[in-house]
Amino acid sequence: MAGAAVLGRLTWRVATVLDVRPETARAKTLVLGVDGWPGHRAGQHLDVRLTSEDGYQAQRSYSIASAPRQDRLELTVERIDDGEVSPYLAGDDLREGDRFEVRGPVGGYFVWRSDAAGDVLLVAGGSGIVPLMAMVRQRAEETSPVPTRLLYSARSWDDVIYRDELERLAGAGFEPLFTLTRSQPAGWTGYARRVDASLLGEVAPTPPAATFVCGPTPFVEAAASALVGLRHPPERIKTERFGPTGG
Repeated sequence: MAGAAVLGRLTWRVATVLDVRPETARAKTLVLGVDGWPGHRAGQHLDVRLTSEDGYQAQRSYSIASAPRQDRLELTVERIDDGEVSPYLAGDDLREGDRFEVRGPVGGYFVWRSDAAGDVLLVAGGSGIVPLMAMVRQRAEETSPVPTRLLYSARSWDDVIYRDELERLAGAGFEPLFTLTRSQPAGWTGYARRVDASLLGEVAPTPPAATFVCGPTPFVEAAASALVGLRHPPERIKTERFGPTGG
């Protein structure tokens, strides 16, 4: 049975676009219907494969944004202008009814279970918010009482993905905190500096039971090192990073 489950995750399936939702000027959420999708856990990702008319194929991995119990699968893709896949997925040409292939779910380390004991710290840099959002949504959907604090670093308020939803979900033990590193709107009362040991010390003065850090490789390495320097047990810190893969 275990072998069959692994084989199922490695099978390419056709995903049909049910809806396309803008998140920021450069990021869009794709709502997908996938026949035979085996389900996923918050924090996992999948592979996307595009095939052109001449048979050329391009493949990239994207984190899953939707909560595990949702019937529809959601991906949030940030456009990389010189990429092969993201300009199509997050561009203007993708329409409802379009299809492409997906394979997954992938990954079993960077995942959160709502029945896990103890408080949670989520640290996101840019589009690294996507797998963490799956955790936030699962927490809300299951009305989990787990105290959860999110520190989200973005260049500006307009670059904050899921901005309105995160603010709407605030409360009941969930606290989203934002730091804007390049520009801030008038009257901004949040943080306005890069994530470092000083900022992490303010946000998490005592080590939580579990910490998830996701974002570009330099961001993740700096944040994880700072947390260890603040005496957060390394075994409680899980990281997911991405780099320049061509989009």
